[in-house]
Amino acid sequence: MQAISTEELSSFKEQCLRELEKASNLEMLEAVRVGLLGRKGAVTQRLHALGDLAPEQRRQAGAVLNAIKAELQEAIALRRAALEAQALQEKMREAALDVTLPGRGGGVGMLHPVRTTLWRISDYFVSRGFVMAEGPEVEDDFHNFAALNMPADHPARAMHDTFYLENGFVLRTHTSPVQIRYLESHGSPARIIAAGRVFRRDSDLTHTPMFHQVEGLVVDQQANMADLFGELEAFLRHFFEDVNLDVRFRPSYFPFTEPSAEVDVRCVACGGKGCRICKQSGWLEVLGCGMVHPNVLSHVGLCADRHQGYAFGLGVERLAMLVYAVSDLRAFYENDLLFLASFR
Repeated sequence: MQAISTEELSSFKEQCLRELEKASNLEMLEAVRVGLLGRKGAVTQRLHALGDLAPEQRRQAGAVLNAIKAELQEAIALRRAALEAQALQEKMREAALDVTLPGRGGGVGMLHPVRTTLWRISDYFVSRGFVMAEGPEVEDDFHNFAALNMPADHPARAMHDTFYLENGFVLRTHTSPVQIRYLESHGSPARIIAAGRVFRRDSDLTHTPMFHQVEGLVVDQQANMADLFGELEAFLRHFFEDVNLDVRFRPSYFPFTEPSAEVDVRCVACGGKGCRICKQSGWLEVLGCGMVHPNVLSHVGLCADRHQGYAFGLGVERLAMLVYAVSDLRAFYENDLLFLASFR
């Protein structure tokens, strides 16, 4: 092979650079790169041909060719960056928003049925003179259990029912701790409603790990069971929009009330004839209530001889299922837009 002159290599480099400048898009640039630096490219072939030169000429021509190769690689990288920026600008221009185009119309949102039910319940009791009270969702043992007359061995403290956190704290299992905190800070008289999220380890057709409760509390020197029954009967007839709704009270047990009762209404689905929803009984359990236990009053510094009170609690999702005829509680939290849109 004849010796390669410096002029020839310089001319070859200028020719390669001109080809790069002609590449007007990334596809053309890639073709030029392969044609120059690919396995069968012009630069690669010249490097392979160096073996036919004399040793001294091989060193000189090899140094020049390697320098040309490095310069071409840098030039290709710069050209690629410029073409990519140009392609991005063109794409952005094509995707630009034309603010003069007419709107496509947007969907109208709606309140979640559980939120609507919660507001309906709260608004009713506020209209009856109750004050809204709030408390933390992460509670300590005293406010969530001990102050509510639940001893250390009470079943409600079981690990399979309660979400226990570090340092003895729990996710509150009911909104009753709000009542304890309110009585601690305000004392008697008290007429409050506590609404919010509560947490228990449970999940099936009628239970979820997180749900909502509304609890009411009245403490003064004259509160009694007759007042409690009348308050709840009026609320249920208002909520179900039936002034003739049959309501019954059954004796029950809760550690924080004594005496205690569970409240049933005539089945709103079958009118008391018996159906799948009421399990053929004709009645639906909707809430629990009772007179505040003397031990609870003593835990908040009130004398049971001079103060008495009543309390009640209900599950918001339970009432929402009844009023909206929903059979699976979990449907409220699956974020199915078609399902939620039916409550618009």
